[in-house]
Parts: sequence; C-alpha cells; structure tokens
Amino acid sequence: MADSALKDWYEVLQVSPRADHETIERVFRYLANRFHPDNRETGDVDRFTEIVAAYEVLSSAAKRVKYDLSYETVREARWKLFNHESVDDNVGTDARIRVALLSILYVVRRNNPGEPGVGTMELERLLQCPEQVIRFHVWYLRENAWISRLETGYVAITALGVDKLFELGGPDQAESPLIQRGNVHTPRKQRAIFGVKTDPTD
Repeated sequence: MADSALKDWYEVLQVSPRADHETIERVFRYLANRFHPDNRETGDVDRFTEIVAAYEVLSSAAKRVKYDLSYETVREARWKLFNHESVDDNVGTDARIRVALLSILYVVRRNNPGEPGVGTMELERLLQCPEQVIRFHVWYLRENAWISRLETGYVAITALGVDKLFELGGPDQAESPLIQRGNVHTPRKQRAIFGVKTDPTD
C-alpha cells in the first residue's frame, strides 16, 4: 500500500477540502455505516479501514492543519502511475495491470479455494500502483464479471475471469516483479498461496 502521507483523505471521504467539521462528521457516519464489515450488502474491510483513517486526520483540527500544508503535493501524487515511462503508454500499462491482477487472484483461488479473496489494499501494495488505479481496474473487471466481491469485502476471480486470463496468455504473462516470493505481507495461512515460506514461530 502507498504511504499514508500521500493519501488524499478528502477524496477518501468524498468531501471538499473546504468542508466544515459538521459535514465531515455526517459523511463519515454515512460511509462508515455503508462499508462497515458487518454490512453484508455493501461491507468492505479495506474501504472501511481507509475511511476511519481519513476521519482520524480530518476530524482533528491539529492533524488537518498539518495535512493541509502538504495537500497540493498529495493531489499531484494521485495522478502519477508507477513511473514516468508508464505515463507514455497508458493503454499498455492498463493491459499489464489487468493481467497481473487476474493472475494474483487466480493463484490465490487455485491454491486456496476456500479463501479465494484478496483485499484491494493488498492488491495496491502488490502491484505498486496508486489506489485510484486499482479501484478503476477492480471496477472494470467486476463489470465484465471476471472478478466478484465476496461477503468479506475482498475480491476473487470468477470462472469467466480464469477463462479470460488464459485467453490473455495465462499467469506467465504477468510481469515477474508483480508476483514474487516474499513480497506479500499476509496472515500465515495465506503465505503458502504466494510461495512464501512460513516461520513456525509466527
């Protein structure tokens, strides 16, 4: 996941940088209720955690003032992709991200069918992309029914998604740095999914 210092907390809470405290409180209550993990219809663990983090900054006068001092830098960072080279080839970059994202979800489902989901924050960290890019591709893949959102709030590849992945060349087409040994911070029960050796002392 990207450094929290680069998060656009106003975007996360969907409020204007000029929003007053009352507005922030009202919007936070609405979003927290909507994305709370206990909400079986719209719950999203990653989104809820992010909303709480945004609220902690924007609801505190001292923290908000400090954050606002660097807000312009935050806004600029939102529009950067992995590197300057990728900006010159957005179409190719998007295609690679989709293959890599499907590949990760395929590996997870194949090796652990009982728990096939991955959180969007983990996908953001694994693929080393900005949050907005991951959200766009998750939306796109869901609209095509290649992935689905589970009751846990995590996303998982579907049968159609597996077929699409192999139509695109299979997991081997994903750039190797995107899925590599030891690059996943997951609970012990999921480390084997990505080929990470477990430590019996965990």
